[in-house]
Amino acid sequence: MFSLAMRSVRHRPGRFGATLLASFLGAAIIMAFNSLHDTAGAPGVDDVSSETLGLAAGVVGGYGTLLVFFAVASTLTVNVRQRDEEIALLRSAGATPAQIRWMVVGEAAAVAVVAALLAVGPAVLGGQALLTGFQDSGQVAKGVDHVFGPVAVAAGFGVTVPASMGAAFLAVRRATRAAAGTARASGRWRRLGGWAALALGTAAVCATFTFDATDPALMAAPAYGAILLSVGLAVFSPALLRVLVDRLERPLGTLFGASGLLAVQNMRRRATQLSGVLMPLVLFTGMATGTLYMQAIENDAIDASGLTRSVEDKNLETLNLTVVGIIVVFSCIMLINSLYAATSYRRREFGQQRLAGATPGQVLGMVGVEALVLTVSGVVLGSAAAVAGILPFSSVRASALVPDQGLGTWLGIVAVAAAATLATSVVTARRTLRTPAVRAVAVTA
Repeated sequence: MFSLAMRSVRHRPGRFGATLLASFLGAAIIMAFNSLHDTAGAPGVDDVSSETLGLAAGVVGGYGTLLVFFAVASTLTVNVRQRDEEIALLRSAGATPAQIRWMVVGEAAAVAVVAALLAVGPAVLGGQALLTGFQDSGQVAKGVDHVFGPVAVAAGFGVTVPASMGAAFLAVRRATRAAAGTARASGRWRRLGGWAALALGTAAVCATFTFDATDPALMAAPAYGAILLSVGLAVFSPALLRVLVDRLERPLGTLFGASGLLAVQNMRRRATQLSGVLMPLVLFTGMATGTLYMQAIENDAIDASGLTRSVEDKNLETLNLTVVGIIVVFSCIMLINSLYAATSYRRREFGQQRLAGATPGQVLGMVGVEALVLTVSGVVLGSAAAVAGILPFSSVRASALVPDQGLGTWLGIVAVAAAATLATSVVTARRTLRTPAVRAVAVTA
């Protein structure tokens, strides 16, 4: 099956484009930041510079591992789902579920290795840019030279390849069971993981009240709590989406007519598949909102105290802003890749709807309504997770339950999420609808 995986990657590379892009960017970011470990350990680097570089590499490296897994998982899930007929054909030809799993895992490993190799050059440039930024802000001595060494390379391959293989294994497991005609997995482990994330997130948020207002580690507890809550809500997003769709059926039908009713029916049926879109939305909104608002509260508290910002304060702000930047890039890539692949995959569905009497405008309107509901769902869930971290932090750090910061930052985050979701969905659907309905139905999806 490994040789079959290699032939599949070699002869049909187009199907792995989204996965390659996610793996490439993930490997580049991980290697760029971990090159700071190599730089910090170089001879002649002073202790302050070494601590700053090591902290940046360690914190962002942890975020990067999580985001790489989710990015690759979201693209691979759509990729495997589009190959249902191929997997069923392999099963009918005598391939076992284990052989098919190893084939897909082998494909993912090959793509990840290629992506990591391609990412080495950009990672070198990115690491140099990061070092220059730290030097310009006075956090690292000017005489420190950038080093791209074994730690960066080992981290890039050691995170990207296993994350890709693990994501592929999880994605293909359900597909092979469905093709074999066996009962669908209960999702027990997924639910347990979701409950665990919610429990740990709640505990971390509550731990905020055990810190003093000036404790340097104060922000860590609510920040990680908001992240874990975002992950937990993302796990349960399909069930939450079904509940929301049931409540919105009548309003959507009234506001958008046939397009709204089509959207309700499709979202109710495809709630599980749409979790690949909701997950990056929830993570993006929760992590970006929580981090930016907590950093703004921290900055205002320092300014109000009349103290000069220390190197540690600057380090923390730089890390938080950098992490938010990574979240924005990765989440948008995850979202756009998932939406593009999922919408392109619906060519036959759109053709059937048109043959049944729906106009292209109604189908396009249906996609727009779906994107709108997904955006609202992701923003609400992500914002709930962020608020759960922001309020305790504001209460301890600023002695105010509700922070003074306005809604401007949150509205900007919502605008990015909405633009990415609506634009990708509608533009992809418009391109897909150019195919004549009869031909779309005749072509295998």
